[in-house]
Amino acid sequence: MLSVAAPPRAIVTRPAREAAQWVADLQAHGIAAAALPLIAIGAVADPALREALQRARARLGSYRAVMFVSGNAVQYFFEENQAPGLAQQALAAINTRVWAPGPGTVAALRQAGLPASRIDAPGADAAQFDSEALWQVVAPQIGPGDRVLVVRGSSAPAAEGGNGREWLAGRIGAAGGAVDFVAAYERRAPRLDAAGQALARAAAGDGSLWLLSSSEAVAHLAAALPGQDWSRARALATHPRIAQAARAAGFGTVLECRPSLAEVVASIESPHEQ
Repeated sequence: MLSVAAPPRAIVTRPAREAAQWVADLQAHGIAAAALPLIAIGAVADPALREALQRARARLGSYRAVMFVSGNAVQYFFEENQAPGLAQQALAAINTRVWAPGPGTVAALRQAGLPASRIDAPGADAAQFDSEALWQVVAPQIGPGDRVLVVRGSSAPAAEGGNGREWLAGRIGAAGGAVDFVAAYERRAPRLDAAGQALARAAAGDGSLWLLSSSEAVAHLAAALPGQDWSRARALATHPRIAQAARAAGFGTVLECRPSLAEVVASIESPHEQ
């Protein structure tokens, strides 16, 4: 007779706002979940970066396409008090397409007022939601002289799949185009309080499943708990590069799945049917 054990507790490591939603969604599926944000998000503070962002907003229509690396990139590029005007500007630029690497970014763009007809993204059945999958969709758009704006965070490029962004820039360059990068927000290491550290140490060996959606989160976790033994820790990574980072950090078990809620839930539940 088939018996179903309770799935493990999920540790959600996304930035605080996203983590809260993920915890609620997982709990709605009967999965115990706790938020432990390992990336802090905020507006860019550096005056030079803020000036560059304003310039990018002003010339949005001069680009063949604008790529947003994440929902956070959309949120901070289209500030609440500017979103309607910028959305209309984008619509007026008839040759400008809007690129998104995955469904979360698409949803953020739609919320900002951009119609689905202007957005290009990997299909729902794509093996991965990343720059490589996106390029398969948008490659025919780029030719000699075309410029693409990539909107991302100001942290190290590798933090948000930066290797993929650089790969994409290479493909655009090979097609005769050029890429500009602009930082719309900052990604920082959070300061874990005593409760956060206690949760992390417990989850390193109590069977919890760490949900990892960024290689940067893995690095922040290792830095926050130097010397911690992760050999009994279990992780679910939403991209092969993130899985590689988790294994390099010492996680004993690392599973992989696509980043949609449905597939994360299925991955959490499936190993526990006995």
